[in-house]
Amino acid sequence: MTLSSENLVIMVGGASSRMKRSLENSDLSDTIKNIAQKLHKSLIPLGEAGRPLLYYLIKNAAAAGYEQVYLITSPENEGFKSLVGKKDRNNYYEDVSVHFAIQTIPGGRKKPLGTADALQQCLEQYTELKSTAFTVCNGDNLYSVGALKDLNRSRNVPNALIGYSSSGLQFSDERISKFALIDISPDGFLKGIVEKPDVSQIESYRDTSGELRVSMNIFSFHGKEIYPYLENCPIHPQRNEKELPEAVRQLVADGPRRVFCYPRSEYIPDLTNADDIAHFKK
Repeated sequence: MTLSSENLVIMVGGASSRMKRSLENSDLSDTIKNIAQKLHKSLIPLGEAGRPLLYYLIKNAAAAGYEQVYLITSPENEGFKSLVGKKDRNNYYEDVSVHFAIQTIPGGRKKPLGTADALQQCLEQYTELKSTAFTVCNGDNLYSVGALKDLNRSRNVPNALIGYSSSGLQFSDERISKFALIDISPDGFLKGIVEKPDVSQIESYRDTSGELRVSMNIFSFHGKEIYPYLENCPIHPQRNEKELPEAVRQLVADGPRRVFCYPRSEYIPDLTNADDIAHFKK
């Protein structure tokens, strides 16, 4: 089986709560603080050009060869429609077609059920993705054209991810602990993944070269392979969410050589908290 894909799924359905909590103690202007409180963080104007991160991410996707972009949002998505187009499907924006998938909140909950649930709902709304390959990523990280190309290249493995070196990311151990650490076999396949490890345990995850290998939540899947793991993903007992890294962990636990890892070492601009907004100078 040789896989490549023109489809990119971007998850922007979260509440940006960590970002919004950090605004009060930031050095940002009152104008930017007010904007950031009202918008999803991927829509906050950045740098001198005042373009949001989502604009740059979609531009990179187009440069990497993607033609179809699926935005997973909450039902309150007017900000996104103001950027990419008002239609639910087939908006033409920055050389790609953009479609909206809506992550609804189950009854009895106050917030979304997590990233695995978001992707599951997207595949249920766009059933064509269940029978093809696609890349999926966060909407608050600016992934490079190279990384997006890696996951869009032809390969003989149904699933893949990018494994980033911790030194290239330039994040502190505390910040690294907010992501997922990965264990890679000598022949390049994912062996295990740990979401948001305790800071005190980070040293035990370093490889023989001293690097931590980090998943920044950018994967390529075949819909038929990943869907059952999204559907059956357990809810995390503390965070009370169905998390995509847990679905991937269960996927690789069911058999070896199911997820190939493309190694990369580079900095990824992201918007975890308010201080990150000021880092976008250009």
